[in-house]
Amino acid sequence: MPESDEIFADRMLSLGLARVSEAAAIAASRLIGRGDEKAADQAAVDAMREQLNLLDIKGVVVIGEGERDEAPMLYIGEEVGTGNGPGVDIALDPLEGTTLTAKDMPNALAVIAMGPRGSMLHAPDVYMDKLAIGPGYPEGIVDLDMPVRERIETLARAKGVPPSEITVCVLERPRHEQLVHEIRETGARIRLITDGDVAGVIHCAEPDKTGIDMYMGAGGAPEGVLAAAALCCMGGQMQGRLLFRNAEEKARAAKAGITDLDRKYSRSDMIRSHVIFAATGVTNGSIVSGARRDGDWLETETILMRSKTGTVRRLFYRLRVR
Repeated sequence: MPESDEIFADRMLSLGLARVSEAAAIAASRLIGRGDEKAADQAAVDAMREQLNLLDIKGVVVIGEGERDEAPMLYIGEEVGTGNGPGVDIALDPLEGTTLTAKDMPNALAVIAMGPRGSMLHAPDVYMDKLAIGPGYPEGIVDLDMPVRERIETLARAKGVPPSEITVCVLERPRHEQLVHEIRETGARIRLITDGDVAGVIHCAEPDKTGIDMYMGAGGAPEGVLAAAALCCMGGQMQGRLLFRNAEEKARAAKAGITDLDRKYSRSDMIRSHVIFAATGVTNGSIVSGARRDGDWLETETILMRSKTGTVRRLFYRLRVR
């Protein structure tokens, strides 16, 4: 059992976590469509850090925006909170979709997850090969070690539909050209996304709403842990395997305490205890609405989830801005 699991007051902390993602989203929303990715990200980081430091926790960022020498971002190992209360691990992406925000494109989010100390995989900043599906299927029905065709055909049989009725979400990247080709050979549909693979994985948890059955492809390993936290709350399966391009990236894994470089991680390997998760919309998306002005008011929508109870709340917040 992870350290501090018995005193992790997830119910009490969940509303505070929602305030953290709300603050980051509001700050970033002021830069929607302005073409400045760095400014939008920094605004979200500053607002998220300020709100985190109001929470009665002894928090450590285990999934963040780089190493200590990259401050003033919320770096891995940074301590946050008042120092009073339980020790917690925090995974965050103050602005998942900096390009989406700069270009006013859908599905930019402010995302954060929290669990007891030792509850989350300390994933290095490298790529991860990911596979995710939604809830309601037998455990292990699809696997990273399966060929792409077998994954799709197996899921289609379980769903009772032909492969042509399966939709796979994939990040639109040159590295995925072969993957896209193999998926299309099965007859399955593809939803290509330009950024935001946390949102891409979350889409699998609500296929009736989003139309997405499966997520495949390589994206950031830290985002993989965040996505796994969301699936712990919403239901669904996920596997990931770290991908290394050079010796430097392998050294990052060693620094994070990872010795088996070929290990295949399940959702429960990435998230080892109950967690809470919050995501607030920056731009409009299929998960939550984006921040928007309504006269003198700024409105946001947040999805707030607890894995212990499986509860999913949608919170609407209004802030007078003048």
